[in-house]
Amino acid sequence: MSARDLIHGEAELDEEGDESFDEETGEVHRRSKGLNGTNGHVQDSSEEEEDDDDEEAARAVREGFIVDEDDYEDDRRRRRHERKKRRREEREEEEAGLDEEDLDLIGETIPIREPRAPTQPKLKRLKRGHKEDVEKRLPKGIGDIFDSDEDDERSRPRGVEDEFADFIEEDFSDGDVDKDGLDDADVARPKSRKFLGGVQATDDLDEAAIEDMREAFGTGDEYDWALALQDQEEDERRGNIEDPDGLLAKKEIELKDVFEPSELAERLLTDDDNLIRQTDQPERFQIARKPFKHLTLTEQQVKDESIWISNLMLPRKDLDRDLREPFQKAVAKILEFLIVDEYEVPFIFQHRKDYLIHARTVELSPDPYNPAASTSKTLADKLLNQSDLWDICNHDLKFRALVDKRNVLEATYDKLKETAGIQDSVIEEMLPSAVSMEELQDVQDYLHFQHSARLADMALVNGSQTNGVHRRPGASKLIFERIRQSKVYGLVRAFGISADAFAQNVSKKEARRQYTEDPADRPDDMADSDEILDPPDYSSGEQCLKVAKNMFAEEIFMSPRMRKALRDIYYKTAVIDCVRTEKGLRRIDDQHPYYEFKYLRNQQMSDLARFPGRFLKMLKAEEENLVEVKVRIPNMESLMRGFYSDIESDNYSDVAEAWNRERREALSFAISKLHKVMVKGVKEQTKDFCEDIIGGYCRDEYTKKLDQAPYKPKGMAIGTIPRVLALSNGHGVPGRDAICWAYVEEDGRVLENGKFVDLTLGAEDGSTEDASDVQSFVAVVNNRKPDVITVSGFSTETRKLYKLIGDIVQRKDLRGASWEDDDGNDRSDLLDVVIANDEVARLYQTSDRAMMEHPGFAPLAKYCVALAKYLQNPMKEYASLGRDIISISFDPHQGYVPQDKIYRKLETAIVDMVNICGVEINDAVVDPYTANLLPYICGLGPRKASQLLKVINLNGGSVGTRSELVGDPEANRLGAVGPKVWNNCASFLYIDFESSEPDSDYLDNTRVHPEDYDLGRKMAADALELDEEDIEAEQSENGPGAIVRKLIKDDAQEKVNDLILEEYAEQLEKNFNQRKRATLETIRAELQLPYEELRRSFSMLSTNEIFTQLTGETPESLCEGMIVPIVLKRITDDYIEAKMDCGIDGVVPALSVSNRPEVSAKQLFSVHQTVRAKLTYLNRKALSAQFSLIEDQLRKPFRKEMDHMADEWDERQELKDKESMQEKNDVSGRTQRVIKHPLFKPFNSTQAQEYLGSQARGDVVIRPSSKGPDHLAVTWKVSDNVYQHIDVLELDKSNQFSSGTTLKIAGKHNYSDLDELIVNHVKAMAKKVDEIMLHDKYQNGSKADTERWLATYLRANPKRSSYAFCIDPKHPGFFHLCFKAGVNAKSQSWWVKITPQSFELLQHQYPDMRTLCNGFKILWQNMQTGKKP
Repeated sequence: MSARDLIHGEAELDEEGDESFDEETGEVHRRSKGLNGTNGHVQDSSEEEEDDDDEEAARAVREGFIVDEDDYEDDRRRRRHERKKRRREEREEEEAGLDEEDLDLIGETIPIREPRAPTQPKLKRLKRGHKEDVEKRLPKGIGDIFDSDEDDERSRPRGVEDEFADFIEEDFSDGDVDKDGLDDADVARPKSRKFLGGVQATDDLDEAAIEDMREAFGTGDEYDWALALQDQEEDERRGNIEDPDGLLAKKEIELKDVFEPSELAERLLTDDDNLIRQTDQPERFQIARKPFKHLTLTEQQVKDESIWISNLMLPRKDLDRDLREPFQKAVAKILEFLIVDEYEVPFIFQHRKDYLIHARTVELSPDPYNPAASTSKTLADKLLNQSDLWDICNHDLKFRALVDKRNVLEATYDKLKETAGIQDSVIEEMLPSAVSMEELQDVQDYLHFQHSARLADMALVNGSQTNGVHRRPGASKLIFERIRQSKVYGLVRAFGISADAFAQNVSKKEARRQYTEDPADRPDDMADSDEILDPPDYSSGEQCLKVAKNMFAEEIFMSPRMRKALRDIYYKTAVIDCVRTEKGLRRIDDQHPYYEFKYLRNQQMSDLARFPGRFLKMLKAEEENLVEVKVRIPNMESLMRGFYSDIESDNYSDVAEAWNRERREALSFAISKLHKVMVKGVKEQTKDFCEDIIGGYCRDEYTKKLDQAPYKPKGMAIGTIPRVLALSNGHGVPGRDAICWAYVEEDGRVLENGKFVDLTLGAEDGSTEDASDVQSFVAVVNNRKPDVITVSGFSTETRKLYKLIGDIVQRKDLRGASWEDDDGNDRSDLLDVVIANDEVARLYQTSDRAMMEHPGFAPLAKYCVALAKYLQNPMKEYASLGRDIISISFDPHQGYVPQDKIYRKLETAIVDMVNICGVEINDAVVDPYTANLLPYICGLGPRKASQLLKVINLNGGSVGTRSELVGDPEANRLGAVGPKVWNNCASFLYIDFESSEPDSDYLDNTRVHPEDYDLGRKMAADALELDEEDIEAEQSENGPGAIVRKLIKDDAQEKVNDLILEEYAEQLEKNFNQRKRATLETIRAELQLPYEELRRSFSMLSTNEIFTQLTGETPESLCEGMIVPIVLKRITDDYIEAKMDCGIDGVVPALSVSNRPEVSAKQLFSVHQTVRAKLTYLNRKALSAQFSLIEDQLRKPFRKEMDHMADEWDERQELKDKESMQEKNDVSGRTQRVIKHPLFKPFNSTQAQEYLGSQARGDVVIRPSSKGPDHLAVTWKVSDNVYQHIDVLELDKSNQFSSGTTLKIAGKHNYSDLDELIVNHVKAMAKKVDEIMLHDKYQNGSKADTERWLATYLRANPKRSSYAFCIDPKHPGFFHLCFKAGVNAKSQSWWVKITPQSFELLQHQYPDMRTLCNGFKILWQNMQTGKKP
């Protein structure tokens, strides 16, 4: 008997099956008594009489299934629906066989059918529920209630079996259910109880109770509205129903009705995305300015913006004083282009270049030898570059935010004046003059402090918080408001000067000093007077005086003028000190990356600008509580004396002295509070400034990588695409491991790929033969004729492969294509062998894109394909990465800057370069790699680029002229872009010129913008010396482009060099007020060579770059003098061969083995031993090194040279800390151990974590333990930035320095050696970590993020409960199991502990994730029922 025989869902068709007569076809159909085929549905023959229905229902009950017992109307409606559905299905079966999608839909109700594997690009659809599924889910035993099949999910009643049943959600993949769970689950289901209408039916429930349960829990009809609309549309298509009123059209289902919002957002199909596609505005402008869509800048605001931006940019520009005014005018003009004309940066840089330059005429002395010579010369000063244009765009966004907030504050203040009659001179003066968000925030804080009660009243009157700036006053605001309304405030006035008047004295901007007046009475006497005392709140003079001082201090603290004055002082004079914490004292040793600033002092803002990455590292270290970044004013005491003089009175008396003392105390308290605000502001502003600098570094480095033409073989023109043969040995060793290769044609097609095993050359004298694969390699080269061979890989062994391929090319005389030299002779050179940059290839080989493009290739073969394509066009390869570009390192401090900020900077670089190169639009239609460039075209973006391609395909799949992109109704061509977007992108989308096509325009193949076509045609006519009649005749016969076509046909392009463009430019500026001098130069160049390759030649990797690529080490991370671990490979009497972790081979010369020459190296060391060595010589080109093992040299630690001034490093504190740490080490008496194991490293915990930081999850380091010689520590990487340190107790040691023969962990895990411990303990736990992190219930992020996800999920699914796992970074080896038993339930979490054999939850062991999930549900269910877990 098979498992299939046990499934009750499978019916047998016997000879007694019923027969039915089809009225439409006249055919007789046989039906089974029970189930219909394999779908498990009761046959409901709605074409028979009602008695037949009852009889069939009774038969279904006898067979153990359920008949719906709803009321009569519901039953009739159901039968009508079934009748219509079956008639449609029978007709469809006659018309055509079922396709795969139909079978998949049926598979949702036929569990036995195995569905197709879904393809990746498809969106997730809402799954249909089946009301008529008669095989209802029956009550299950404890072993079955955790079955997570999605069909069970839909049909399971809520609140009947257990209140946590809806946790049973997608615990198993579809494959698991189909292969394992289906047969067993169906067999295990008891049939004693049944389901009725989606609710569990019991013998003690009457029909009314069942109806109540249906109302409470539903019947699974939530999506019937969508299915009904689909059925109606289907019937309308077949002509079964009429729709005279167009009601069905009104009910058309949209994407957002069917697909999940996250899916639509991922594929850019939301309503906002569609709006961006439809709006005729550059896409990047729409996205960047989205928060300010409601804001329209006035003409005056635009003028103010140009001044504001100029003042921000001028300090960074090294311009002469006489160029500042032209610079401001240039910025104003750029803003006009950006705001009014809505031109993007590439358009401005390419077609408005004259406005970026300031031309000035310089008088020259007359030349006595040449009287006709000009007495003046025109000089051009470059005011703005392309990077400056992007900065102006960013500043424009900041200014819009500034204006938006100012408008809100002005509206609030105007409302206050209107409703409460408020007139505040501070706000009226400070608000219009605020030029930063900080100053606006100061005004807002002052507004809420000074007028909190009136704002609250206004909010109550309006019924809401006006303009979004009102907030509920805090307790402190209410206290100050009560003080202001009490008699005690008279004591505040008695201080004799207001906070704003004092701030005017501090700012020194007022011509007249504000003087302080003293009252007649002493402060304590006045405080005790009846005029001040205000019981019961303020019943004593001491209390009143204290309150008054605090109030006066708060007014100074809240004064926007005082904050502005103090902020200017801090930004100009503040210095930064870095002070280590107690934790930093222990953690930051001289090898730590943070040591460079551990004792850093007296850093000014200019110093931080020179080393922006260092300040970001300081802030990161402060987050880790390793250092404290302190901001201080060097001459604070002198500054405070000045403040005291500004607030004190000039009188000389006991009363005046008493009041001055109170004023000083209040001021000191206010300054202490202001210091905290200033420090926070300085840190934030400096951080933002440093992040911008690092982002600029990344942009510049990315620009260098993009600014590379394809690799140019000898004899070919720059820009020619080469044929490439790429090889790689990956991590393998040439001659032992396979070498993958791929040949890529110039059009990007991979024509051939394969593997070589051994490419070893034989002896030149023929004594030994070449390896078998050498001839195969030569055959590939001779057959495919590549222009270049590229080699790369992941280890230093790649260098050997590079040399090996070079030797083969030399020995076998493998040459590239022939070319003609300057003398007209044909030449051919040996093929070039190059090591290519593989940063894109490393990302590509495991990407989904590689899997789709080359599904049958090995990962290393895909790597080779990407290497070859990189040589063919680096820019296309970088563009294909999309947002993954941030995975590439452009600056060592890049990781300290938010990824979004880095990506925005990188995007500007590729936008610039793509628009310099342009895109052949017809190539983009057919080539996905070229299409990847379209989102970076000026005016476009990912949404508009996809829309552009879609419309072009609708128009026939090709573009003949640039003007076709805006559409042509007469020719039935749809518009791909609007006029504004077309104006931005037209010149950067070119179309190859076809002389045989009469409509083809040569200028469409150039960088010339269509607005300048007339200039180009005029220049062509003048070059051909045609008069107006000739021009008119030519154009009337052959169209507007005839003149340029004639210039090309006559091969007379060089004649344009004879034109005097200065005269053209003068006429254009004089008659049309257009500055076109640079544009005319562009036209002249394009007429001669359209879209000339402007990128630099392909950049070969430098020695340092190759070294870093193959070893992973940089000049900072590995240099001579460092103490490094090495593995001894071979020991002789004369030297020792060794290898570093990064793969560099080296030797220890005989004189560097030991300072004891009488002792042999073999007596001191053994093969495969890991030891500490000093790196004495490093050859980065040959990837070789020399080491020293002499103990005296090892005792001298390497210290990186630091560029510090004399007063910038606290050497006294450094020496004091070293002495303190030395004392602790002397007391502990620790001895450095060395264990003979390849994973042993002489690291402490911090060094181990840093070493594992770039390693894979599950990698291990064995290191000495601080607990003594009978302990070892094992550190392994649990996840990114999460490391577990395991204490290993060594037993049965033969001596103090040997490793124990019994290794014990946590007192219960015993192992015989380190290898067994690594495999059976650490690797086993790493496997468990992989299992939980790859589970579909795992959430990346913190516990708080996971709980927010649960809350969001349950708000979208209020009838459900859910759970998820997340890592606990504070307790390595533990995970959180977070869950919510309902939308309103409290979030809870349990710890899951990882052990080598199981997952541990509440002291219960579970071998895998399936049993863990089920065990969790059982534990929860037992808790709910009162059972002990």
